[in-house]
Formats: sequence, C-alpha cells, structure tokens
Amino acid sequence: MRLLHGLLAGIVVLGAGVTSARAAEPVKIRLAWVIPLTNWGSLLFEKKDILKHYGTSYTVETVRFQGTPPMITALAAGELDVADLAYSSFALAVQNAGMDDLRVIADETQDGVAGYDSGPFMVLREGPVKKVEDLKGKVVASVGAGAAVDIAMRAVLRKHGLEDKRDYSVVEAGFPNMRAMLTDKKVDLVPAALPFVLDPEFVKVATPLFRLEDAFGGPVELIVWVARQKFLQNNRAAMVDFMEDCVRAVHFLTDPKNRPEVIAIAARVSKLSPALLDSYLFTKKDLHRDPNMVPDLDGLQRAVDVASELGFLKQRIDVKSHADLSIVLEAGRRVNLH
Repeated sequence: MRLLHGLLAGIVVLGAGVTSARAAEPVKIRLAWVIPLTNWGSLLFEKKDILKHYGTSYTVETVRFQGTPPMITALAAGELDVADLAYSSFALAVQNAGMDDLRVIADETQDGVAGYDSGPFMVLREGPVKKVEDLKGKVVASVGAGAAVDIAMRAVLRKHGLEDKRDYSVVEAGFPNMRAMLTDKKVDLVPAALPFVLDPEFVKVATPLFRLEDAFGGPVELIVWVARQKFLQNNRAAMVDFMEDCVRAVHFLTDPKNRPEVIAIAARVSKLSPALLDSYLFTKKDLHRDPNMVPDLDGLQRAVDVASELGFLKQRIDVKSHADLSIVLEAGRRVNLH
C-alpha cells in the first residue's frame, strides 16, 4: 500500500509539473495582414529587441491574406486570432458571418484626420470629368463591392445624384492596376492608395476629383484590429503583453529619431525604394495612425452608418457594443509609464 501511495503521489506530482510547464508556454497569437507597411502586421515584429514580452508570454505568427473575405472565414473557423478589417468588412463579419462576439480591440489606420492624408479618387487631368456630375454615363473602377473605398465612392456619387447601374457602371481591379485602367481610358475614375498614387507617371496624368473623407463628413476609422471575445477572455494577460509590445513598436517606428533605421526596415519589407518611402511613410502625407493604437469608435460608427445607408447591411450596428478597448488602454498605460 505504501508503494502504491508513493506511485500515485509521484504521478500527481509529475502531472502537476506537466500542467505547470504547459501553462508557462507562450500563447501563440495568429495575426493577419494584407498590404506591406499599410498593415501593422507586416512591420511591428521586425525589431524584436524592443519587445519586452515576445517569446515569454506570447509569440506571433503573422499570416498574410489576399483580402478580408478569407480572413473572416479564418476567424470563424478559429484559424486566426487577430484580424485587421476595414470598417466595412468588420460590419459584414458581425452581421453576415454571424460573429456577434467579434470585438474591436485596436486601431490600425484612420482616414481624413486633420493634417493627414485621405484616400483620393483620381481622374485624368486632361479628361472629360471635371466634377462628380460628369461621371453620369461613365465607367468607374472599384476594388470590390462593399470594400471601404467602394462604399466611400458610392456614397459621394449618391450625394451628387448618381446611382450604380442607373447612372454609371462599375468594373473591378486591384490597386496596382488602377493607373493603367485610367490611362488606357478603360475607366473614368479610379480609387488610389499609397504608395501607388505617388508614382510620378500617375501624378503626371491624373488628379484627385474627391477624397474618401468627402463621403463621411469627418475622419473615419478605416482599419481596425478585431478578435473574438472568447479568445480575449482566455488569453487576456498574454494579449495585454502583446498589445504593450505593439504600442512600443509603434512608438519606435513613428519616432523621427529612428527614421533612418525605420526606412531601412520598411524598404526590406516592402521592396520599395528608401527614397520613395522617406517621402511619405509615417509623415503627414500618410494616413493617420493613433500612437497608442486606440481606435476612434465615433469615426468607425460614422463609416459603418454610411455602409448601412447604402444597403450593404441589413440593419445598423452599434459599434461600441462590439468593442473592447480595455486591453489596448492598459497596454498604453504601461508603455507611457516607462
């Protein structure tokens, strides 16, 4: 009996040791991104020596997606933990994909913030379109129905009395192809994004007709980080550490004294020339990014409401009921205290 009790005690101790070891393993956080530099996931973990908790309480697997639809699918299947979604994709994931437990947790980019860039919609300088009303009977380009820039474009055209199919037609293309679509006169209006809009050949022949901010009457939260509520609840401590390191990395990347190193990192990640990157990245020519990654929920609500008004949503979504900023706020307090 003594031998049996000893064996049982040993098994219990061994089991406790295994459980403890597993508990001490870092939480793996799978983080999505689409566009180099535009999306934080492509940059934040390029300089790990400034991250305090990486490899201890968490690790990151960055996963590149071609767009948001497969990202939403991966979230729904539990194959992704943190996604970066445009305001339109976030709303569709909550409503159409049935992810009512999806929570906005952080900021990535904001459009139309005073003093910063807002996405332009371009026409030919010497072309026939001089005002929005001139697009009646014309063809416009979009990156896809329901995308952030697509909703903004439709909203501006509606303000000027123009409706899809009745007054204009839409063709789809990717941002890298927009210049050719316009200069080859296949379309009369294209949305443009950084860095493509800085192409000297594009600037030479095209000019903005309006900007994304014109659709919303104020700045909007363009892209947010989201996660499912259960993941946040199960991994709160690791997520606070993760967000603390993310905020710390944002501070490093946007600090002017680090600019030579940051431009070198960005050039390696994006394969773009350092001179081009230095002309806009993390300056007032770029979109705004909150330094502590705190999203503008009022701006997000403004954008989601426009999507609803255009019929992309079945009903209005209350953004604040789908947000959990406690993690990013705690992370910011930690960084700013040190």
